[in-house]
Amino acid sequence: MATTRSALTESDIRTLLKGATPDERAAAARKLCGAIERAPMSDEDRTLAAEILRVMAADAAELVRRALVDTLKTSPVVPRDVALKLARDVESVCLPMLAFSPAFTDEDLAEIVRLGGPVRQLAIAKRPTLSRTVTDALAEHGGERAVSSACGNDRADFTESALQKVIDRFEQSERVLAAIAYRSVLPLSVTERLISLVSDQLRDHLVSRHAISPERAMEIAMGTAERATVDLVDQAGRAADMKAFAAHLRAENKLTASLLLRALAHGHMTFFEWGVAELAGVPHHRTWLMIHDAGPLGLRAIYERAGLPARLFPAFRAAVDAFHALEFDGGVRDREGFQERMLQRFLTQPQAATREDVDYLLERMNRSGSASRDVAETA
Repeated sequence: MATTRSALTESDIRTLLKGATPDERAAAARKLCGAIERAPMSDEDRTLAAEILRVMAADAAELVRRALVDTLKTSPVVPRDVALKLARDVESVCLPMLAFSPAFTDEDLAEIVRLGGPVRQLAIAKRPTLSRTVTDALAEHGGERAVSSACGNDRADFTESALQKVIDRFEQSERVLAAIAYRSVLPLSVTERLISLVSDQLRDHLVSRHAISPERAMEIAMGTAERATVDLVDQAGRAADMKAFAAHLRAENKLTASLLLRALAHGHMTFFEWGVAELAGVPHHRTWLMIHDAGPLGLRAIYERAGLPARLFPAFRAAVDAFHALEFDGGVRDREGFQERMLQRFLTQPQAATREDVDYLLERMNRSGSASRDVAETA
């Protein structure tokens, strides 16, 4: 191997093979790896270089094996069998290789995910890019830290079924759910499933950034996807000091668009007014005038000033219009009538839903009407 031997003396090679101390062999290994990385090589040179790397990978001294990994962890010159041997080594040796080396095939990485344990899984999950073969293995076998790391990487290619598998396994993990929610692209089925599992802040992010229908947001507003937590909507209706209540929710990052929409869907207009005023930084009396302005611009102007998601504006517009059109006194039948009117108003918005979404909403309205009749019959 002329180019490599010109960079190293015969003494260097003898030191690598028979050096008296690990430090001496490690220094020779680092020097030789640097030469292999830099020097142009023929096929014969590559064959000889691979044999020298196999000697390094088999050295009893961890220092020597680490010298190899530190120098060549990102290099394509490392043979696959050497990379696989190093992947079974101690963590200081194997982790840099697993995180960076191009020597592994996707099938190699998937097998290590299945058998290698959480530390090796995490190293693989942090690779700059991950194929579907690897993410499928992580979805099935990965630990929480590895899965959240991979889901947080938009260059990790997940199939829809793999993301669904991750949610199946980690639906109680805020770390994993947040990593999925903040991916730049999500399948609709994954987005809609996350809606019922994540915090209000993440829910607002999903609604505003991903392909979720406004009708699905309406479903959330009606409470069908509420989590088993303190019902802030009912608290909103009972609060004695709305201004202080809205300020407290904002300080706790709970004064979200989804909460305001749920409150409005339950007829809590006063809370909606104070919440929007708090978010917009506008006095309540001016906010009230803009919300209840008969013209088309007042509500939109204060809504945008409050920083609420643009795609939810039609739902809020429908709710405010329905509130104006229907006298609401808090009774069970009135509430259901209000929600039905709100849905009817939404269906007549210019930004109409797809036929599938319309059918869904009509079915919901039919259920609402049946419930109202049942209440009337038992009253």
